[in-house]
Amino acid sequence: MNKLVLASGNAGKLREFAQLLAPLDFEVLPQSAFSVPEAEEPHPTFVENALAKARHAARLTGLPALADDSGLVVPALDGAPGVHSARYAGEPKSDLRNNEKILAALAHSADRRAHYVAVLVLLRSAEDPQPLIAHGEWWGEIALQARGEGGFGYDPIFLVPDLGKTAAELSAEEKNRRSHRGQALRQLVEQLQYGA
Repeated sequence: MNKLVLASGNAGKLREFAQLLAPLDFEVLPQSAFSVPEAEEPHPTFVENALAKARHAARLTGLPALADDSGLVVPALDGAPGVHSARYAGEPKSDLRNNEKILAALAHSADRRAHYVAVLVLLRSAEDPQPLIAHGEWWGEIALQARGEGGFGYDPIFLVPDLGKTAAELSAEEKNRRSHRGQALRQLVEQLQYGA
């Protein structure tokens, strides 16, 4: 199997990527297996942060690295939490507090539109001049209250209108089929299959 370091310590992301990349004979290892600390994410865009994380992991491990920068974008909140999604409610990171902050901010808003964004960057080496970049978006709404036990992050409040369920109420297979990360990963897989 080809080893690939995931530039993240997020267990939920590791599970999703491992599932989706296994058919391509990739063994996805978390950067924590190599004692790689989290990279700085100072940039205002998802693509710049993903590139910084992938370069950091590739440089410190000597392996190809995959990074994603993803988050929730809520138009009624001027695009927040955006690239600050993981720490929207401050430190320490807390999915529960992030969800509560969004629900409170939208308590009196008629506009509950939201979408997840995922940008994936794969570097073959730290100095790869031609990174593979894939992008996915998953549109929905913010639910009135948290529901469901699956997923992670904002999944309990991210409502999929055509199903009447939150992302946290979907099976892993259904979520991967629809999600921003699933879309981006399918794009990345296509690029890998066609020798990019």
